[in-house]
This record gives sequence, C-alpha cells and structure tokens, in this order.
Amino acid sequence: MRTRDDQAAVVVWGGGSGGVAAALQAARGGADTLLLTPGPWLGGMVSAAGVCAPDGNELSPWQSGLWGALLRALQREETEGLDQNWVSCFGWRPASAERVLRGWVDAEPRLRWWSGCRLQQLERSGPRLTALVLEHRGELVRLALQLAIDGSDRGDLLPLAEARFRMGWEASDDWNEPSAPSQERLEEDPFFQRQPVQSPTWVVLAQESDGPCPAVGTPAPPFERATQTFGLERTLSYGRLPGGLVMLNWPLHGNDWHDGLERAFSADPSDQAELEQAMQQHSLEFLGALREASGGWLQPARVFPKAAGAGSELAGPSALALMPYWREGRRMVGHSLVLEQDLLPLIPAGAKGSSDDDGAWIGPIPVDGDGRCSAIAVGNYANDHHYPGEDWPLAAKSCRWGGRWSGTPFMVPYGALVSADLDNLLAADKAISCSHMANGATRLQPLILNIGQAAGAAAALCVASGTAAAALDVRLLQEALISDPVAPAGPMPLWDTPWHHPDWKGRQRRALQEPGQLQPRGNLAGSQPPSPFQAPGEPHEQVFAGTLVPDGAGGYTLMGDGRPWPLITLEPGLHHWLHRQEAPRPVRLIGVANPWGPWLRVSRLEAGSAPP
Repeated sequence: MRTRDDQAAVVVWGGGSGGVAAALQAARGGADTLLLTPGPWLGGMVSAAGVCAPDGNELSPWQSGLWGALLRALQREETEGLDQNWVSCFGWRPASAERVLRGWVDAEPRLRWWSGCRLQQLERSGPRLTALVLEHRGELVRLALQLAIDGSDRGDLLPLAEARFRMGWEASDDWNEPSAPSQERLEEDPFFQRQPVQSPTWVVLAQESDGPCPAVGTPAPPFERATQTFGLERTLSYGRLPGGLVMLNWPLHGNDWHDGLERAFSADPSDQAELEQAMQQHSLEFLGALREASGGWLQPARVFPKAAGAGSELAGPSALALMPYWREGRRMVGHSLVLEQDLLPLIPAGAKGSSDDDGAWIGPIPVDGDGRCSAIAVGNYANDHHYPGEDWPLAAKSCRWGGRWSGTPFMVPYGALVSADLDNLLAADKAISCSHMANGATRLQPLILNIGQAAGAAAALCVASGTAAAALDVRLLQEALISDPVAPAGPMPLWDTPWHHPDWKGRQRRALQEPGQLQPRGNLAGSQPPSPFQAPGEPHEQVFAGTLVPDGAGGYTLMGDGRPWPLITLEPGLHHWLHRQEAPRPVRLIGVANPWGPWLRVSRLEAGSAPP
C-alpha cells in the first residue's frame, strides 16, 4: 500500500461529539486542523449515534458555548420545534444536527475533515507525539503533528500513544467515592468482571404512523417488560423527535446491551465486529417487538445512510444509527482527576431546609497547583449508570428547580483534559481523566461538546505559543472561552446568570478572578437574577393565561379554560418569581407547549403583567 506524508498543527481523532467540537474550536483559534473520523458522519452522539434527545445542561445558565450555539441553530433548523418528548427539553432529527455541524466545518478555512479513516499507529519521541499513521482512501498517510486530541468515545489514541489510562471500576477504598463498591466486593462479585464499563446502546430510529398509538399488545420476549412501567405510548414518546421519529434508546428491559463488552476494546477487529453485529441485531429485534405490539403503527425509519464517505447523503436506507452510543471507554490518566465528590453539592452546615432554599447549590470549585480556579466547562447531569438489573445506587445530586428536577452544576478542570504522560495529547470526549463513577455525569452530549470546545481552544493556544499542554496558563484558556466571538462558553456555574444576560461575560470573569465572591448557591455576591419579563423570544411560543397553582413543593400548575398544565421553566428570572408564589393567582405566561411531556415550558411573564 502506498504511503504519503501530510501534516497538520492539530490532529483530532474520533467520531465523538467532542471531536468535532475540538476541531472546530482549534481551527477558529487559528490552528491548521485535521479532523479524522472512522465513519461518514462527524457529529458523534448528537447525530451519527442518534442520541438526539440530550441529557443535562438544559437550564439557560448552562446553555453556553458550542452546546448553546448548536441548540439555537437546531431551533432554527427544526421547523416543528424541539419540544417533542419527555426525556429531554429538546429533540431533533439526526440529519439536522449533522447538517448544522457540516455547515460549521465547511465554513472554517483552517479545518479539513477526512472520513472513513482507520488508525494504524502513533509515533512518539519521549514525552511528545510526532505523527499519526492511518489508512485513508486506500493508502497509508503519515501525519506529522504538533498536538493530538482524542475526540473518540472510547479513548482510541491512548493505547497507541502508550499513555496511561483507566478502564472499568474503581473501589471506594481508592478515593472514598460514596457510590463506589468496596475492594472486597470488586474482587468477589463476578458482576464487575462481566460488566467492565457502562452498557452501550445501538440506537435505532422508528417512525410513527398517523393517529394515536394503539396499544395492541405486550412486546414479545425478551422485551416483555419494556413497557411495564410506562405503557407502550409513553415508552415511545420518551424519545420522540420532530417529524414523528422515535429514538429507541430505552434502558428498561429495552435495547441497552450488556454482554461481552470487553470485545469493544479488543485489538482483534473481528471481536469488535461480532459485538457490534450482536448489538445491532438486538436493537432491530426491539424495534420489531414494538412494531408488533403497536399493530404496525410503529415502523422502521430509514434515515441513516449505509454508504461510507464524507459525501454520503444525510438520509438513507437504514434505521440503525451509524455508530453505537458508547457511554464509557478508556479514561486518560490526566493532571487532574474528576471524582464523584466533585459532582456533589457543597451545602454549608445548617443551610439546607431554610425557607428560601430552592435546591440551587454548586459543586466544589477546582483549583490548580497555584490555587487558581481551573474550571473550563460546566455540567449538571444528575449522574446515571447503565447496567443490567436494578439501578446502581448513586449519591443524590438532584434538586427541584423551575418546576422540574435538575442536577447540581459541577465544573470540569483543565487538568482533566491533559495527559499526565505526554506533552501534546488532550482528551475531548469521554476519555477525560475521571473516575468510573463520575463518568455517569460527565459523558452527556452538552458537556462533551463544551469539553471538546475547551480542548480545541487549548490546542490553538498551545500551537500559537509553542507551549506544552500542561504548561498552558489556564487563565488564557478561560478568557478565550468567555470572549469567543462565535460561541462564548462559561467555565463557571452561575445559577442566576443565563447565557443571554447582558453582564454574562463580566460575571463569568468576576467569578474566576474573585472566587471568594461566588456563593455556595452559585451566585456572585450582590448579583441579581434577571427580571421575570426578560428572556429571548423563540419559535412556537405563545401566551398562556390562567391561574397559577403552586403545590408548595417546587411544582406549579396552570389552570386554564382547557386542560391543567404542569409548568416548567429553564430561565432563572422566571424561576425566582415562581418560587416566591405561595398561593393561587392569575397569570399570563409566554412559553411553548409540550404535549408529550406533558408540560408548558414557560420563559417569561407577558409584558404588562404586574408581579407582586
């Protein structure tokens, strides 16, 4: 096979969402960048893997960076709106996200994208990677590089780079994580050998027929318990997407896959192919069982292409996603380690339970060796692990906010993206330096996009200055993220400051420069939330009038002429106003109806209303 040479300052490997985010940001930062993906699509979880109803970072304070930019682009792209299901506040078609991302990639003159790539080896000289060798379009290519980024779901570069990584479970004895098993249990219970990582899912998409879903029967074995908890119609609307598409990513006796997961990390391609074939067949059988149970109302949605290559059409003949949804893989040994404790709320003694407690706390602020805040991205998912059998018990980090349950926001430190062994290797997806327990909250689409953005921004700064990744001044990176002209990203969790707040940048900078001013509730001393009348307009919004009825436990209902609607909000200004209401009162709210929630997602009071 012929070999040719090429080069790029930054080489990003991987078909994960963090990979495309890293490549975009590195190129926008001025670095000549090459993105390499094994498959024909580049969006990872948000498109190619079909996980198009995201978890976490749903509240407007956490809608910054590339995640927020993608969300707002999809609001314009999906003419039916994103309020389509009940697992998330957002849902989109895979091809819509891929179309947005490809438009962004095509607009960057310093960014190239090669699809259909196969990794061969990495070349290393001491603590630096010097080149990546891959197969592309029938030839071997040796890519000289200045900095490499692993943007894959499973940490593909780490073994080839001979960089240390962790995989699988850790004991509570290691770091005192409250939800980790003991060392004795790890050694004696065969479950932990059978289940080395969280269970993946091969998402399959279905299409609704006209009219309501007829519950004809129970799904055939082995899926007979899949609809037991919620019923058939509710099970299907869980992951409903625009156009009546249905994302089948169902953990309750559905299409999670649990067997032989060690094959996902085998050096033998036939092992991986065998595992992937079994996962695909399992998901197709799940779709078939639901199709039969609905009397044919649910049909396969052939929206993914089968043909490889970057020029493939965005819709094609397969209902199966182009890649599995890997929840966990190899986890790099970095300069910082994200543990379960870093996700949990820091609540001052005696504070919780006071009359003004709305559950809004933050996790501990990460600091570097110089005592400076080292945060580069915010996540807030509640933590969730997928295994066979009963749910794994996890330390509570959820709170009632805006009429719904959300999660305590936490910060990812820059050191978790930086290899402890190599001067020029960064992680941009699920391979960041975290524990197995913490991975259950760091693996979600919105946070991964912003972790990738931070990795790409860091790469561009390192290339421009000739700095080793570990030596980069984190303040330069934080400022680059906050001041980004396209997708400004917030490293700090400010509960009362949404992405659209006029002083968003100033408050982010203050929180970094004066961390002592950041209160345990995630507010800066002296700052106030926006007015309940202030939030951006959006498609499909309308006025809803009726009587607001608070339930005294953080929930709200709007009683109107028609059905009673549960209310939720993602906006801190309206949340604080709702939280103060103690008795029923007339109200006029602006928002969007989600009949599958079912809820009204309201953003602000109508102008002219007069709150007390």
